[in-house]
Amino acid sequence: RLDARSTQPGSQRVTDTAGSSSTPTTPVSPDALSVAVSRAGGYLGDMPETIAEYPNLRVFSHPLIHHKLSYARVAGTSFRAFRALLTQIAGLMVYEVTRSFPVQDVQIETPLESMVAQRIAVKITVCPVLRAGLGMTEGVLDIMPEARVGHIGLVRDEKTLQPVTYMSKLPKDLDAGPVILIDPMLATGGSASKAISLLKDAGAKDVHMICLVAAPEGVQKMQDDHPDVIVYAAALDRELDENGYIHPGLGDAGDRVFGTL
Repeated sequence: RLDARSTQPGSQRVTDTAGSSSTPTTPVSPDALSVAVSRAGGYLGDMPETIAEYPNLRVFSHPLIHHKLSYARVAGTSFRAFRALLTQIAGLMVYEVTRSFPVQDVQIETPLESMVAQRIAVKITVCPVLRAGLGMTEGVLDIMPEARVGHIGLVRDEKTLQPVTYMSKLPKDLDAGPVILIDPMLATGGSASKAISLLKDAGAKDVHMICLVAAPEGVQKMQDDHPDVIVYAAALDRELDENGYIHPGLGDAGDRVFGTL
């Protein structure tokens, strides 16, 4: 499994500081890739990378996102700083998440003349999974204040690790445009899969997901249950432990956002 600094599917291409590149004929191991990335200056490109093993996953390799994520991972980061970091990372990620949204031409008047400009042509709905998802929602709304906000409340049963729904408040016309589901942690994938099923049952046709950190198990769950949904993650971490926590991870995002540790 590759980490967040992964490569495009098929050929795995790494460009060094001189601009030369090579395309190995065999898959690149995570260790070899980490060395290559380090020699390349620390990152591969500035767009989300696709991992061949997980065609539904897009992992950001932008240095600014990983810079901020490194501080969010630190155990001693205060809840105030942690909250600010999540807001900032979400704002950076949403640019790429919205790249495929449809636009329409509109006639406008500048101070100098008339012109045809472009605006997003559909209604956008942002839907955080409570409560941790609220920590990233502000960053998305800073960029798209015109977006509507739905809420889905899920809690994990700590014995079965299965999600239980306690709230669902959504716009009535979710099919009027894309829906962005927000949940900082994609661990087992149970909560995300449940939330997307709720969105689809409510009429959503075009669902995207933003998370801060994903585990391979959760990504696979999403791929199995909702292969049509693209998951955007700041990092793909190593694994889950026996309690369903992501490693190396960053702890409980909800507790760290709201200071309830």
